[in-house]
Amino acid sequence: QVQLIESGGGLVQAGGSLSLSCTTSGRTFRSYAVTWFRQAPGKEREFVGGISFSGGSRGYSDSVKGRFTVFRDNTKNTVNQTTVFLQMNGLKPEDTAVYYCAARLFTVVADSGSYDYWGQGTQVTVSS
Repeated sequence: QVQLIESGGGLVQAGGSLSLSCTTSGRTFRSYAVTWFRQAPGKEREFVGGISFSGGSRGYSDSVKGRFTVFRDNTKNTVNQTTVFLQMNGLKPEDTAVYYCAARLFTVVADSGSYDYWGQGTQVTVSS
């Protein structure tokens, strides 16, 4: 069974930092790009940032560029598991949302409809 499991969400003050992780299992995710999306109450799901299957290419939305970093670790896990991290610095109240990780083959795209697998989401709340 394919699974993506997010963890690391919580409550933080503005200007603080959080690190989210997305652990994949159930198939060979080393060929998959993993991307973070977020959805705030009453808003559409939006692209945050992602990393290609090799880790050689990353992309970010303008709203988080320079503050958030996506990286992955394929080395510590089994062939059927990988972990992707979202390091969030300089958090702002407008970053408050449920954060989801998603996976698709090879490359990062901003279109959420192009992803095959999704996690259940983790809440991030930034207080002012």
